[in-house]
Amino acid sequence: MTPDILAEYIAKAKAEVAKRYKPLGDAYKGVYPILSQKEKPQYKPDNRLVVNFAKYIVDTFNGFFIGNPVKTTCDEESIAQIVEQVQNMNDQDDNNAELAKLTSIYGKAYEMYFVTRNKTLGITYLPPTEAFMIYDEGVVEDPLYFVHWYKNADDEEVGSYSDASHIYYFKRNEGSYVITDAIPHNFDGVPAAEFIENDERQGIYESAMTLINGFNKALSEKANDVDYFADSYMKILGAKMDEADKLELRNQRIINLDNIGGEQLVVEFMGKPNADETQEHLLTTMERLIYQICMVPNINDEKFGTSSGIAMQYKLLNTLNLFKAKQRKFESGMNRRWQLLFSHPLINGKVKADDWGKLRYRFTPNLPANALEEAQTAAQLSGIVSRRTQLEALSIVDNVQAEIERIEEEEQAQPELLLDFNAHDREDAGEEPEEENERQS
Repeated sequence: MTPDILAEYIAKAKAEVAKRYKPLGDAYKGVYPILSQKEKPQYKPDNRLVVNFAKYIVDTFNGFFIGNPVKTTCDEESIAQIVEQVQNMNDQDDNNAELAKLTSIYGKAYEMYFVTRNKTLGITYLPPTEAFMIYDEGVVEDPLYFVHWYKNADDEEVGSYSDASHIYYFKRNEGSYVITDAIPHNFDGVPAAEFIENDERQGIYESAMTLINGFNKALSEKANDVDYFADSYMKILGAKMDEADKLELRNQRIINLDNIGGEQLVVEFMGKPNADETQEHLLTTMERLIYQICMVPNINDEKFGTSSGIAMQYKLLNTLNLFKAKQRKFESGMNRRWQLLFSHPLINGKVKADDWGKLRYRFTPNLPANALEEAQTAAQLSGIVSRRTQLEALSIVDNVQAEIERIEEEEQAQPELLLDFNAHDREDAGEEPEEENERQS
């Protein structure tokens, strides 16, 4: 990496931000092209209505995808404790949610790793509007550099780039980039991970942007037509009215004219052709296509709310497929996350560098949960699977390992109480206590 190569890559990144990422980010924020189009003449209605499909689709899908936080588990308690500690110190559930949202908007996002002022491992997320990764040209495409640039409070362009051993800080000075400092980061590789929505790195609503813009334009024109009808012109043929008559007509809203000249008197409003049915059909078609292309259901649809059972599963089939595809990509990013974190000296003495391979990730779709059905399912798994697997079937259990530990503590502290519970359960089921059975026998 040299200052000239750095300048070349940042220039390419800025061009992509302006051409692609900024419109996608603006769409999520509700800023669409219709709001900046040329104004119409003052005498014409000029409604600018926006239906923010982009935000609805992203928030709905990611609520489904990661509304239930990802559960990271490990059979070895020492490793599980380290993972939980790092995640708690970095609010990792929130980081994961923001990463998922950014990947849905832009098609990709980044996670950067560093050492905090308190000498702990830090994790933060970055959008592709201010960061990018440079890979080698091999089949595996290993990361070579991670670049992060931004403008500081003094409106100066500054940033950093990392390779496999150091972090290099730079700033833009008189049209060129100057490297100001370099420090070792002690991670075994470039300290960043790329999270992607799909292999094409395409946002969830990117392919439907033309439909969303078309819907906003059609809806705005429909509102313009309503204004036209509310402000229709009146024509009076066969009689001449003076200014006083016109004023009286406007104030009293009563028409009473003589037929002058023997011609037929015509008094009526001039109306535009009514295309309401055509407009409604167009809006309905575009709305349906937007949800169909993005593969996210319109949960406010009355038909969707009344579906149940297998019908509901079919309605969510495309969304579940999208969920599974994103889950695999997300797991790949999480593997790199823990591979890098476990390699750092701050925790490398507590875990081995390759212990990240022992971690398991559980993604649970955020569907309306029936706690009773989950409890019955978990109970029926008794004797078939392990206690850990039983607890993983319960959405109310956030930390399986911690729950197992609490159960073991209760069993050791109150064994008599557990026996009493079992006796009450048998009585409720109509069974006689064991002592009574023995006495009768």
